Amino acid sequence: MENPLTSRELSLLESSLLPALERHHLRLLAHGLRTLQAVAGRRSGQPPDHAQIEAWVLAQAVIADDPAFAKAWARQLHGSGAQLSSIAAGCGCDPLALELQDLIRWAQAEADARLT
Repeated sequence: MENPLTSRELSLLESSLLPALERHHLRLLAHGLRTLQAVAGRRSGQPPDHAQIEAWVLAQAVIADDPAFAKAWARQLHGSGAQLSSIAAGCGCDPLALELQDLIRWAQAEADARLT
């Protein structure tokens, strides 16, 4: 399985002024977004449903021998889809149309809100 984030995108995440834990959360969310886009085969619209995610995960050869991990990963991706849907609602776009900059702006706004 390929890394869904480019080195440029990873550098962009790391260059944000967010604390390390929040940058880590952003990396996970960004990987989730790219993976859900791969599952759906598109970069717009709503995230795939749990059944679609689970079928895609189970079809990945690298984890074919570990069904417990596959089910856990599918649950995590489904949860990422729900969080991305919430973020997208605030941005006024579809969840799969989110860009890395949208996620960074959201994380910065969340951090700013906690500080005020």
